[in-house]
Amino acid sequence: MKLTKILAVAAVGVSIISCNNQQVKTKASLDTYIDSVSYAIGLNTAVRMNMDEAAKSLNPDLYIQGYSEGRDSANTTLIDRKDAEKIISGYFQKVRMEQMKKREEEMKKKAEVDFKDYKKENEQFLVDNKTKEGVKTTASGLQYIVVKEGAGEGPKTTDRVKVHYHGALTDGTVFDSTMEPAKSPAEFGVTQVIKGWTEGLQLMKPGAKYKFFIPQELAYGYQQRGPILKPFSTLVFDVELLEVLPAAQPAQLGAGHSKGDGHGH
Repeated sequence: MKLTKILAVAAVGVSIISCNNQQVKTKASLDTYIDSVSYAIGLNTAVRMNMDEAAKSLNPDLYIQGYSEGRDSANTTLIDRKDAEKIISGYFQKVRMEQMKKREEEMKKKAEVDFKDYKKENEQFLVDNKTKEGVKTTASGLQYIVVKEGAGEGPKTTDRVKVHYHGALTDGTVFDSTMEPAKSPAEFGVTQVIKGWTEGLQLMKPGAKYKFFIPQELAYGYQQRGPILKPFSTLVFDVELLEVLPAAQPAQLGAGHSKGDGHGH
């Protein structure tokens, strides 16, 4: 923990002790520069803590006790001093995860309302597509057509692959493709992509050509990915598996080949 954070915590401890137990004298004026610094740190920290729900939930009695006992290295404390920072960071990490989950739930609810009709449209596409000739469906809901079978050993989750692909929405709108003139094949790890790709690639062998129909649950779900990919989009990919690469080969991800980008894989 940085010195400024230590001082800030100490200042809050002093102010709380002063307000609640009258063990520290209050002053009506700031006589020295360090007086001003001390007061400013305490004031600033209190303001910030009042804005932070995680900090506001602290037990004030134990906060004061920990501060008081921690000032003297000879004091016995309820937890080992060396574990204090780990406990603090673990707590705030837990709070951040809870806040992130809450925000995601709120975003999902909003998307469910704003894109209700689009979601139904994409779900109906998959229902109708499932009955078409040549379409196979996996347990996860991934739909695919075998255009051409390959040969040899297919990729595993630890492998990397070299592929050509063409990605479109159900209405034919293209959002990404390596099959355009002057485009090079893409290379990436089997698990560096959305779930639909990870599963689909493992069905293929080198030289194979498949057509994937990836439901939103195996793609980007309620998230908006760039200007074209709306929430709940079903993604349609023509994929050619050119080569399975050794797992140790250095990454050569382009602008559209990771889980976090705005493209279809």
